[in-house]
Amino acid sequence: MLIYFKLLGTAVFWGGTFIAGRIVSREMDPYSAAFIRFFIASLFLLSVIRIRTGYLPMLKKNQIIPVILLGMTGIFSYNVLFFKGLHTIQAGRAALIIALNPAFISLIASIIFKERLTLLKGAGILTSFLGAAVVITYGNLGNITDIPLSQGDLLIFGCVISWVSYSLIGKIVMTGLSPLISVGYSSAVGALALLVPAALNGVFTQVISISLEEWGSLFYLGFFGTVLGFFWYYEGINRIGPMKASVFINFVPVSAIILAYLILDEPVTGSLISGAALVLSGVLLTNFSDQIRRLFRRA
Repeated sequence: MLIYFKLLGTAVFWGGTFIAGRIVSREMDPYSAAFIRFFIASLFLLSVIRIRTGYLPMLKKNQIIPVILLGMTGIFSYNVLFFKGLHTIQAGRAALIIALNPAFISLIASIIFKERLTLLKGAGILTSFLGAAVVITYGNLGNITDIPLSQGDLLIFGCVISWVSYSLIGKIVMTGLSPLISVGYSSAVGALALLVPAALNGVFTQVISISLEEWGSLFYLGFFGTVLGFFWYYEGINRIGPMKASVFINFVPVSAIILAYLILDEPVTGSLISGAALVLSGVLLTNFSDQIRRLFRRA
């Protein structure tokens, strides 16, 4: 049961990254912010690995490429595509596209890893997706189809592909590496890859003028949004599989709006309440479908 609370905590941490990211983006370009985030995260993760094991474990030859792929998919390409996409489309539309992650992960996981996709689990995925859509669009689902697919939409769809790849590659990598080492090394790979565009955008010049508030937000992004968030998400994939763990991603927009209300005084609407109820129902259906089915059989 603890793993479910950790996955929920991950969604809250990731929801908070929207608030921290909003503060950072006032003065910093996205590449520099992403690089500093993962530089901070890598320092923490590699330090923890060093303390726990007494050294930094060497990767086996067959682990090097998968770890590089983790860094290039979940860290580098996801962030590059995400920020480029947001230059041309609204954040709500982008978030709704990204909310397709659980559906794609579940579908591909059922094919590759032979995870069973029952009718109840499928209903749970669709219900949680609907809840995320209600929250993101503030109940105006019909407005989504008014805007045709653009280059920005395709870039955000690229984010979905990146995250699906990250999640499924992670399932394979963790057969030989712990979640901590997987996240730590992939974070370092991603940070190194982000260094190039960040340097081109003057990250070293910007560091001098970063305010205390921005440093606090960057620390939150690096430690809570990455170190704890990614580690708990990977632990969830390892314990209950990518299909069940990925459903909790739909809590991210819910927690983001709640935190925006608490920190930025944004209003809580009826769509938030109904959307949160749908997301929770979807998570329960997906993760406890077997128990629910047994209850109906007994009845």
